[in-house]
Amino acid sequence: MHKIKTLLSFSFLIIMLTGIMSSCSKSSSSSTTTIIGDWARGSEFEGVGRTEAVTFTIGDSVYIGGGYDGTNRLSDFWVYNKNTATWLRRADFPGAARNSGVAFSVNGKGYVGTGFDGLNKLNDFWEFDPATNSWKQVASFTGSARYGAVAFSIGNYGYVCSGYDGNYLKDLWQYSPSTDTWTQMASLTGDKRTDAVAFVYNSKAYVVTGINNGSYLNDFWMYDPTTNAWTEKRKITSVSTDTYDDLYGTNITRSNATMFVMNNKAYLTCGNRSGIIGTTWEYDIANDTWTEKTGFEGPAREGALSFTIQNQGYLTTGSNSTTRFDDLWLFYPDNAVDANDN
Repeated sequence: MHKIKTLLSFSFLIIMLTGIMSSCSKSSSSSTTTIIGDWARGSEFEGVGRTEAVTFTIGDSVYIGGGYDGTNRLSDFWVYNKNTATWLRRADFPGAARNSGVAFSVNGKGYVGTGFDGLNKLNDFWEFDPATNSWKQVASFTGSARYGAVAFSIGNYGYVCSGYDGNYLKDLWQYSPSTDTWTQMASLTGDKRTDAVAFVYNSKAYVVTGINNGSYLNDFWMYDPTTNAWTEKRKITSVSTDTYDDLYGTNITRSNATMFVMNNKAYLTCGNRSGIIGTTWEYDIANDTWTEKTGFEGPAREGALSFTIQNQGYLTTGSNSTTRFDDLWLFYPDNAVDANDN
């Protein structure tokens, strides 16, 4: 009788422990991360659909031009007015029509250069004056002719970094409009790359993603022009024993993506990672961490453009297989998906 009681008690204990373990397992599996963010259609770009165009912002006006429509490289340029949600055509770009060039703005003027015209890698540079709606050629880019570089502006200078000239690159060049000269600065400390993205926050530039000899890169770098030095940020893949990057996997890595800044955070979306992708990730600049947001709700694409006006992020153009897009999308990172605004 004593043995039977002991066996019954032991069996009851096993049942209780199994129940507790099952309860813990259910709780763990049901606690999933909620992905939020809403993409809404805007007033579509008035030019023809295209990919790998360029954009620069002057005040609250955004200029878009160039690129490739699947048949021709383009020279038309357009300006977008956020307040009226309208597009106005401006003077055509006078240089060779191209895709995969770069652009930036300094002191109220826009600058466009480098790229590929279908035969040649380019190093010419041009200045656009919105006051006169006119272009003039400025000093050619001193680095090697290339395409797939990134560009940004900080203070009174523009910068061009990385790209492809027949080899993958990581050099950095500074342009001074006041002297119309180029100066080589400290090269990106990390890997060489093409088709990366760059953004500026608090007078520092950030360069991330891209591809080098077929490998999608996971290093992330910040450039400080006051010290002419690069600082490495955390990797964008799951490499740490800490928990902050558990959901990264290789999902952030990509090439030919686009990135914009809103509300002290940066947003990376679309691109190519062994195929076209539309996933979207939010980068918390202060904490150096990434959070997945709602994927782009339009057709996934690469070679798109993005920009920010009055703290509102936008995405337009790009390509997916044989389709070149002219749609415009606004992103609301803290809203739930609303299928009615697509």
